[in-house]
Order: sequence, then structure tokens, then C-alpha cells
Amino acid sequence: MATATRSFGPEREVEPAKEARVVGSELVDTYTVYIIQVTDGNHEWTVKHRYSDFHDLHEKLVAERKIDKNLLPPKKIIGKNSRSLVEKREKDLEVYLQTLLATFPGVAPRVLAHFLHFQFYEINGITAALAEELFEKGEQLLGAGEVFAIRPLQLYAITEQLQQGKPTCASGDAKTDLGHILDFTCRLKYLKVSGTEGPFGTSNIQEQLLPFDLSIFKSLHQVEISHCDAKHIRGLVASKLTLATMSVRFSATSMKEVLVPEASEFDEWEPEGTALEGPVTAIIPTWQALTTLDLSHNSISTIDESVKLIPKLEFLDLSHNGVLVVDNLQHLYNLVHLDLSYNRLSSLEGVHTKLGNIKTLNLAGNLLESLSGLHKLYSLVNLDLSNNRIEQMEEIRSIGSLPCLEHVALLNNPLSIIPDYRTKVLAQFGERTSEVCLDNTVTTEKELDTVEVLKAIQKAKEVKSKLSHPEKKVGEDCRLSAAPCIRPSSSPPTVAPTSASLPQPILSNQGILGDE
Repeated sequence: MATATRSFGPEREVEPAKEARVVGSELVDTYTVYIIQVTDGNHEWTVKHRYSDFHDLHEKLVAERKIDKNLLPPKKIIGKNSRSLVEKREKDLEVYLQTLLATFPGVAPRVLAHFLHFQFYEINGITAALAEELFEKGEQLLGAGEVFAIRPLQLYAITEQLQQGKPTCASGDAKTDLGHILDFTCRLKYLKVSGTEGPFGTSNIQEQLLPFDLSIFKSLHQVEISHCDAKHIRGLVASKLTLATMSVRFSATSMKEVLVPEASEFDEWEPEGTALEGPVTAIIPTWQALTTLDLSHNSISTIDESVKLIPKLEFLDLSHNGVLVVDNLQHLYNLVHLDLSYNRLSSLEGVHTKLGNIKTLNLAGNLLESLSGLHKLYSLVNLDLSNNRIEQMEEIRSIGSLPCLEHVALLNNPLSIIPDYRTKVLAQFGERTSEVCLDNTVTTEKELDTVEVLKAIQKAKEVKSKLSHPEKKVGEDCRLSAAPCIRPSSSPPTVAPTSASLPQPILSNQGILGDE
């Protein structure tokens, strides 16, 4: 069952009273387990306890809080699992729990809170449990420099408690003071926030829909967020000056939701330091330290203008989205690694104008038939084109002349099933054949020999073709001899070049297999 969520803002609803109802029971081995449904506003969860658990709870509350000894229904030895007794006990135990909650309307005693699983599902219980954990282990965790994992529900609870404006230690136990959390979060460097795809635990709480504020984190260098709703996340901009690596997965529908959450409040905005033209209602600070951004496994269809805010980015992962066009990446002057695998790209026209300095490019799993647009990526070293729709060997010419290309993947394309696929592809790289690793397999000596034979055959065909068309050769010589030669008066006379009458060398971007 879905649950509504409270939004950020100064206006808050009156905190609803908590309820606990015994909604049923089940026989486990030789004893009966009672099913308790706890309600806290829109949130509900289920707890299961046998009668002996109730008895232990009651003994502790009598000792610690002096409640009435006779409040709990008495034990039964004979017929304790009979249907009539169980039904009566269900009603009596519900009255017992409701009485306890009415007796302690604010912060429940620790033993009662744990009995009803407040530490997992209720705001005060969640923050108290986390505060106590950080009181005991916080310094050790910070000193180890490890990634600290926290749930969206925990962040939601912290956000809610801070907005309530109540004392940070309502229970009176110093270990559960909210200050322990705030002290820890302002110094934490590595954070991981992972939600659940469905309801959390035994509750109806949809963690991925809960709003929370990350402004309590002041020193983050790395953050990983998954299965949350990026539209409901606030405060991450508090770490703009320090955050170097950010991963947001299974959470966003656009890049703006992640990079410019505050921009939704303005009609027009520009990044800080931009030469302004026209009406601008907001200047947005850039992510000054961000070099690595993982936005894979989202529902992003457009590479939007928010990339202007990450000018120092070097690594960008947009795999497993719905991107249709490579756009706006010309603003990322430092980008060297780009993963656009498993998107919906069908054309690469003009991509070299967006990716001038790219070294690693992953385009696997798209809809590509043509490689036009890759021929000027002169810095490219690693290229993955597997699982596309490339059929023609001529398309490989677009990458055959790239001077730095070392690793190419073309598996699971239509051309990968043609006879002698490897040698025909490798031959497109001309003199660099031995330097290219195709489909994660190093080129063998046998393949190099085969490529040389293919090149020799192709060269022979070209010479034969020229000899069989002498009128074309004569015409070329006539044009050369008729062409005027203009030289400065001080320069000595030179002989006109005759290279045009000689067989032309085979270039790496010529099709040496066109007649095969």
C-alpha cells in the first residue's frame, strides 16, 4: 500500500497519535504469535510477538515506570492455544498496548519503543537509535574513512525531527541526543544512501518517495544515491565545494533534478561566472570539485544544459538511460571518459564537435548503423561499439584512421558474423594493425600475416586497374604539364612533381577489401 509523504516547509500538520491494534494471530509450533499493526500518521507496520514477550515487556515497565501490575491479562496454562482464549486475549492485549501509548504520548519508554519496532519505523525511535550508534562508533567510523551507509527513511526522520523544533534529546538519555548525528554528518566524507524498490520491511513506507535534506552534510567528497526520488532530495548543494564523486542511480528523470534542484524555482538561470545575456533570474554556483558523475540506470532522455555546472568533470556515466542525442557536452572541456551504452542513440553526426578530448567512449547497446561522426576523435583510445546494428565493413573506415585508437569492440553487430571478420576489420587500420586490440583479443601473428596478404592483393588490384586505363593516366599527365608554375622571382627553377603519375600509396582509410 502506498503512503503519502510530508513535504518540506514551515507549515506542519499536528503530530497524530500512535495506535497499536492486534489484528490477528497464528500458531507457530506449540505457541501462539499475535500480529500487531502499529500506525503512526500515514505510516503503518506489523510486529509479531508471543504472550511471553508481552509478559517480559510488562515486568520491565512495572519496574522502570511503575505502571499497574494488573494491566496485562494474566497467563493461562490450560487451553492457552484454544480459539476462544486466543480471541479474547487479542482484544485484551490491544487494550493493553493502547493504554501504554496513551500513558506515554510523547516519547515512549525505550523498552516499549523497541517492542513496537519504533527504532525501524518511527521518527523519534529511528533518530534515537542512530544517535546512540554514532555516539558509540562515530569517531571510529570517521577515522577509518569508510563509506557510511544510511537509509532514506533515516534521513527523512532526521529531517522531520529537525523541522519539529523539539529538544534534541527528548528521551533524557544523552546517548540518543540528535547532536551526535549532526556532529558526525558535518564531518563525514563518504556517504551511501540506498532505498528499497517496494515497501520497507513490514511497513507500507515507500522509501523511494520520502523527502529528505542532505544539507547536514558539509564535507562530502563522495556520495552514492540509489532508489530515491531525486525530486524530493534537497541540500546536496551544500557539498558543492568538496564533492568530487557523485552517483545517482534508479532515482532521476533528468540531469537537472540532480545538478540544479534549485533551478526549478526560476524561469531563467546561468552558471556562476557566465557572461550574462538577456534576462536571468538566478546565478547558480558550479560544482567546483566534481570530476566523476554516475547517472546510470535512470530515465534520462536528454543531456541538458545543466552540464554547464560541472566544468571540471572528467568521467561521465549515462549508461542504461533513454538518451537520444549527444548534446551539450562541448561544455565539458575536461571530459575524457564517457559511457553512453544502452541508450537509444541512432546517429553520431557531429559528435566530434562535442567530444574533442575524449579518450574512452562506450556506445554499446544502442541503435547505431553508421559510424560517421567518429572520424575526428583524434584522442580516442578505447571504443566499445558492441551490440549495435553495424552491417557494412565500410563503416569501419571512419575509425580506421584514428591515430590513438587501441581497443575496439564490435561483437554482436551484423558485420561480426561475416567470414574473416577479424582480419577484415583489422585491415582497416593499415600500418597500425598490430597496435589494435579487437574485441578484447590481441592481434595474432597469423592475423597480421593475413592482413599483409590482403593489403598486397588490394595494391596489385589497384595497379592493374591503373594499367588497364592508360587514357586516364595520360590525361592526368597532360593536366600536370599544362598547369602553370608560379614562383617568386628570387627562387631557382624547380622540376614539377610527377608523383601523380606513380601508383598511389594505400591509406589506412581506403577500403582495401572493397572488391573482396
